[in-house]
Amino acid sequence: MPFLECSIMSQREEFCRLALTPGANVRELCRRWRIGSATAYKWLARYGREGVAGLENRSRRPLTSPARSSAQMEDQVLAVRAEHPVWGGRKIRRVLQDEGLAKPPAASTVTAILRRHDLLDGPGAGEPRAFQRFEHAAPNDLWQMDFKGHFALVQGRCHPLTVLDDHSRYALEIGACGAEPTDTVKARLERVFTLHGIPKRILCDNGPPWGTAGSGQKHSLLTVWFLDLGIEVSHGRPYHPQTQSKDERFHRTLKAEVLDGQVFADLD
Repeated sequence: MPFLECSIMSQREEFCRLALTPGANVRELCRRWRIGSATAYKWLARYGREGVAGLENRSRRPLTSPARSSAQMEDQVLAVRAEHPVWGGRKIRRVLQDEGLAKPPAASTVTAILRRHDLLDGPGAGEPRAFQRFEHAAPNDLWQMDFKGHFALVQGRCHPLTVLDDHSRYALEIGACGAEPTDTVKARLERVFTLHGIPKRILCDNGPPWGTAGSGQKHSLLTVWFLDLGIEVSHGRPYHPQTQSKDERFHRTLKAEVLDGQVFADLD
C-alpha cells in the first residue's frame, strides 16, 4: 500500500475541523501538528470567515508602505533616467540635488525605483553576482588606459584614448586621436601628467603601443618610457578585457552618451 501524500492545505483543513470539534483540546492539537498557538488561532479565524480558501498562503507584503517614495518623486527620477538612459542611482541623485530638490532620495532608493520599473539589468540586492568590486586606496595609485575601438569621421577616423583613475573613476583623458602610435600617446600623457601628476602604476593591455604581443620583446617603447619615469606597468591577461573593467565600463558609457547616433566631421 503506497504512502498517502498530504498537502499543506489538507493538513490545515484537518487541523481546523478537529479543533472545532466540541470538546477539542486545541493546545494538544498544536503539539501534534507542531505549530504555535498563535498560528493555530490565525488559521481557525480564517477558516471560520472564509472556509478552505482562507487557509491559502498570503503575501507578507505590508498593506501600506509609508516610507515608499511618492509618485512625484518617482516621476522626477524617471524623467532624468529617460534623458540619460545609462545613468544609475548615484548620478541621478546628484542631478536631483543640483536641481534644488530639498530632500533627494538616497542613491539606493533611486536604484530601487529604476529596478521597480524594469530599467536596470543585472542582479538586485541579495542576488548572486559574478564579480567582486575592488578599487585602489588612493588617487594615482593606479591608472587604467586604453583606446576605445575607432570609428569613422566625415574625414578620417577617430581613435578615442581614455585614461581612468582606478580609485575615483575620474576620466583623466578622453583624447580624439587620428591613430594609435607611441608618439601620439606620449604627447597626450605628458599633458595628463602635468595636470594630475605621475601615477604609481599603469594598467594597460598587451597590444601596441602598450605591449609587445607577438613581437618577442619584453617592453615596448612606451612602457620603457613609463619605467624611466618611475611608473610601474601592469598588463591585463590576454583575451581578458575584464582586467581593465573600469575603463571598459567607461567605454560603454562613452559610446552610449557621446558616440551613438552622432556624426563628427573631424577630430576637432
